[in-house]
Order: sequence, then structure tokens, then C-alpha cells
Amino acid sequence: MATLSIAANGTANAQPPATVLPTVVKTLSQDDFLKLLVVQMKSQDPLNPKQDTEFIAQMTQFSALEQSKAMQKDIAGLRGDQELLQADAMIGRYVTLHDGKAIVAPGIVSAVDVVDGDPMIVVNGKQYAMSQVLSISTVPTEK
Repeated sequence: MATLSIAANGTANAQPPATVLPTVVKTLSQDDFLKLLVVQMKSQDPLNPKQDTEFIAQMTQFSALEQSKAMQKDIAGLRGDQELLQADAMIGRYVTLHDGKAIVAPGIVSAVDVVDGDPMIVVNGKQYAMSQVLSISTVPTEK
């Protein structure tokens, strides 16, 4: 409910009601949206129905959201394919790796394994993530 206050000069100032924002945000699915749309259509005033343009605008927004989700999924798939191609190109190359214990493990990439959708290069019989690669060369470098 709006609050009406009257200033000393006689002008009225309407103040909008304070809004309460939810603390938990839930992502709406397509089913949730359609349920809300059906409830909205059922509960509208028959003497003053909502305009079809309002429903069209809501559907357009939801359609754009769905397309955005699909594009995000496609980009993630392309990124995974790119990582696999990069790992494949490393086969036969000499790499220097950081194994997570501050130890550098050099060797030649002999294979690529895919573990949980992520490519892992195999060096000296052990799997390493692509993020562990420090350097790549065609022949071992002399120190």
C-alpha cells in the first residue's frame, strides 16, 4: 500500500510501498514459466483481460533465455572439442610438466585419454591435465 504524506506547503507526496526482495533466487525452467502463464491466464479479470501483446512479450523473453542457454551449451561443447584437439596435437612432443608437488616432470606425450570429458595427456605412463603443461617442444632442450 502506498503512503501519502502532505508537506508543509500543502503538496501531497505519494511514497511507493517498500519492496521486499527474496533472499533465495530460484532459476525458472520452461515448465515453471508455462505453469505461471496458465495461472496468469486463468486468474485474469474477464472484464479486463490482459492484452495478447503482454503474453507475446513474455514469450519472447523466455525464448531469448532458452536460446541463450542453448548457445552456452554449444560453446561449452566447442571448448571441449578444442581442448581435445590441442591435446591430440601434443602427441609425440616433448613436454615439461608441473605435477602439483613443485616437481617438474619432463617427457614425451604418448597418448591422450579423456577422463570425465576432460582430455588428459599421458607422459611416462602417467596422466596429466592440460593445465599442468609448462612448456612444449619438438625435441628435449639441453640445459
